[in-house]
Amino acid sequence: MTIDVIRKLIESGNVKWSTHCLERMGDRDISIDDVKNCIMNGEVIEDYPDDYPYPSCLIYGVVTDGRVLHTVVGTDRDKAYIITAYYPNTVKFEEDLKTRRK
Repeated sequence: MTIDVIRKLIESGNVKWSTHCLERMGDRDISIDDVKNCIMNGEVIEDYPDDYPYPSCLIYGVVTDGRVLHTVVGTDRDKAYIITAYYPNTVKFEEDLKTRRK
């Protein structure tokens, strides 16, 4: 999956936000604009081709206030599914916030 496919789906409005995802975003003070910015300007740092029900990926991006945001997005190529978004920390990721700790 390429980030270009996801970006085109986001740009065209073919995106599904689950209730669970929106609730978690609210808990974490993450806006829809933050997630869209992450996707449109970020990079794929992990790929999950065998995810069910659709392949997905982890996108690393920076929001307008400079904080790093991770967004997990799946796609069936007709729609982008926003699975979750969170601010990463160095407990699970290296200092670059891109590399997962082993």
